[in-house]
Amino acid sequence: MPLNSDPYHTAAQEDRCSPRTRLTIPATLRVSGGRAFQSVVQDLSISGFSASSINRMHDGQVCWLTLPGLESLQAEVVWWDNCIVGCAFSELLSPIVHDNILQRYSNVGVYRPLMI
Repeated sequence: MPLNSDPYHTAAQEDRCSPRTRLTIPATLRVSGGRAFQSVVQDLSISGFSASSINRMHDGQVCWLTLPGLESLQAEVVWWDNCIVGCAFSELLSPIVHDNILQRYSNVGVYRPLMI
């Protein structure tokens, strides 16, 4: 089933049913049939992400996002505006993987004071 006809896909992008967290993660993006290029993920949810993209990307293009320490994640371009691309993951990101990424790359987390 193409992502565009999937009701969950539409809800995830229009209603933003999963919380998005702003952060900065160095990554690579590769469009189907193209070469990978350096990017920076600017927000992330279990259903998708936005990232910098110096290359023009078009709605419906299949791409792969590679974050440090993870396998490439397949996604579909939903929008592109002024060198920022928004994509929906082909499969939801595991909440455990999502939380680990947030813990590693954001200031969100548990504060544990040093015990002296």
